[in-house]
Amino acid sequence: MLTERSTRIAAAHRLLRKPRRAEAGEFLAEGSQAVAEAVAVELREPGTVKELYITKDAGARNVELVRAAFAARIEVTQVTDRAAAALSDTVSPQGIVARCAISLTDVADVISADPRLIAVLVETNDPGNAGTIIRLADAAGADAVIFAGESVDPFNPKAVRASTGSLFHLPVARAADVGLLLMELAEAGMSVLATTGAAAHTDLDTATDDGILDLPTAWLFGSEAHGLPAEVIAAADESISVPIYGAAESLNLATAAAICLYASARAHRAERTDPSAGIAADDIPDAVETPM
Repeated sequence: MLTERSTRIAAAHRLLRKPRRAEAGEFLAEGSQAVAEAVAVELREPGTVKELYITKDAGARNVELVRAAFAARIEVTQVTDRAAAALSDTVSPQGIVARCAISLTDVADVISADPRLIAVLVETNDPGNAGTIIRLADAAGADAVIFAGESVDPFNPKAVRASTGSLFHLPVARAADVGLLLMELAEAGMSVLATTGAAAHTDLDTATDDGILDLPTAWLFGSEAHGLPAEVIAAADESISVPIYGAAESLNLATAAAICLYASARAHRAERTDPSAGIAADDIPDAVETPM
């Protein structure tokens, strides 16, 4: 059983800091849900999970998960409660932490896959919002999430926790140059939509009615405090605001992202099942004669 003073725990503890994550190419995923998703990926992509740390009590609560980890040939290490606390940045550690390999997808690979829906976080600085938007993008059926400019690290412990395992479900990419990314998205035929709280811009209801959301879409989301930079809004194809029907001053970033992503998801699903397209002649069955 490893304690908080062991060399391996000390090395893993340093992964709570971004520079060490970048150097090691690894991050920590805490909690049963995140670990379960990581283990599931390990079965398909060996090397995803480097080691699983678990306390005695957490092991008793997650017997099936531990068995799955063993089946995936993951090294499972029992640790003390204090060691588990050293691997967590929360007040109440969950006692189960996976050390995982960082997996980032190239933006070129995201675009070449002909995506229909992408969430782009531009200089988003709150890890909780970032992780929540990854989760929302996953739930809405988005094809990828791109972190652009000086955005928070998607492998920040709080971001990983907020994604509740969705970080392992869809491609995550980074783009240092926001302007270049917008050009690449436009050249790929994607409609680039900037979210804004300004009432003077097109609201989401109008965008839906006008068919703007029917197109392959890259939604741009900014920071909670400052929104999107003015030059990014100017470079987008459309600036879209979420209508507020009551007296609330505004919506938080994650809520606005949820509304926008689901609006696009609904539009894309409706497009695929539009009854106005009619029935093709080849789909009409031959008439069957009724016996006399």
